[in-house]
This record gives sequence, structure tokens and C-alpha cells, in this order.
Amino acid sequence: MASKEAAMPTPVTEPGFADPAAALAHFERKLGLETDCSDVHDSPQVGADFILVDVRGPKLFARGHVPGAINIPHRSMMAERMVQYPKDTLFVVYCAGPHCNGAIKGAIRLARLGYRVKEMIGGITGWRDEEFAVEVEPATQAA
Repeated sequence: MASKEAAMPTPVTEPGFADPAAALAHFERKLGLETDCSDVHDSPQVGADFILVDVRGPKLFARGHVPGAINIPHRSMMAERMVQYPKDTLFVVYCAGPHCNGAIKGAIRLARLGYRVKEMIGGITGWRDEEFAVEVEPATQAA
């Protein structure tokens, strides 16, 4: 607990804190752009009101992906490919994990095409860390 006595600032407190209104706006905005593995897992029938997209390449998708996810590598998110989805489609994208920016690239492409999109932070790494089930394509199970 913080004391009322003057103390040396720590690396946490030295830059200061945002006022509560700024903090509220920031964190509400983040939740408009991000979701986490647990929230996706807890969504009824994963993808019931959104389409979950694994933006990694087909080989990585085949080795293990979130159940119910479809595979659209971020590089192939072009207007011609995405035209099959109505503009009011809600997408949640994920990639390999915190070390990967593929989900961000996919989200940018989808937003530029006029779609609403969120990133599932943590990606497949976060999903596995939570010990949620992963689907593996049959041909890759023995590999």
C-alpha cells in the first residue's frame, strides 16, 4: 500500500499515471480492438457472432488451430478473396502469439477493406497456454 510519506519514485510511478477518465477511455478503446483467448473460448460455439480467422500459413494452421477457426493467411486478405463476406461481418484474427505481428497485419487488411475486426491477443500460443483444445488436421497428426 502506498504511504503518504514522500518516497523515491519507482520506474512504475516516475512517469506518472493517467487521470481516471483518460485511463477509462484508453482501456475501453483497447477492448474494442482486442479480445483474449478466454473470451473467445467462452463465446458460444466459438464464432457464433464472429468469424475466427487464423492468419498463419496453411502448414501452421494444419499443425494446430483454434477449433472453429478458418484459415485465411493475412497476405491473401484481398478484396477478391474477402468479397464472399458481407461488410457487416465481424472478424477476430489471431496468429502465432505475442512474438508475431501477423494478426495485426490481417486486422489492418480487413479494416482497410471496410470490415470490423478484433485481435485475439496471445494467438495460438496463448490458446495453448490456457490449455484449451486445439484442432489438428489429420494428415499432420503423425508428423
